[in-house]
Amino acid sequence: YLYTRKANSYLCSYRTSLPTMLANKIITTISRTKILSSPPHILTKSRTMVTTQRIGTDDPRMSRIVIHNNIVYISGQTDGTTSDIKNQTANVLKKVDDLLAQANTDKSKLLTASIWLKDISRDFKEMNDVWNGWIDPNNKPVRATVEANMAREQLLIEVQVTAATE
Repeated sequence: YLYTRKANSYLCSYRTSLPTMLANKIITTISRTKILSSPPHILTKSRTMVTTQRIGTDDPRMSRIVIHNNIVYISGQTDGTTSDIKNQTANVLKKVDDLLAQANTDKSKLLTASIWLKDISRDFKEMNDVWNGWIDPNNKPVRATVEANMAREQLLIEVQVTAATE
């Protein structure tokens, strides 16, 4: 469509909206009258640098750690070396500590925790006892705990967390 005014003519394609065209005209007018030293960029999107780092990529299925824009995501951690929930939970949380250290962060910066238990009615209390002894009491993450079938028979728990790096 064509928008015409006595002193100026503006040709707008069908992709440019009338409000955008008018906002650009206002910005140009303000800039020309020296109210602003340069046109503001109110119609442009700000760009942010996106960074992604992957650590522990030797497993063909997944990365052990992904750091994206200062957020650390770790893969689900399990332990099949013992047969009781307290020891499996302690071993899993040790693995979580080790992965967080590799990503230059720690449990005081946890944001979320997801916990899967093979038998929640049997193991929830004992798992919580170990968890409560491990977690930073001043920096608790949000947490969800559910019952789930595990990939291997001997696994009783799986834990996955996200954490900030700063």
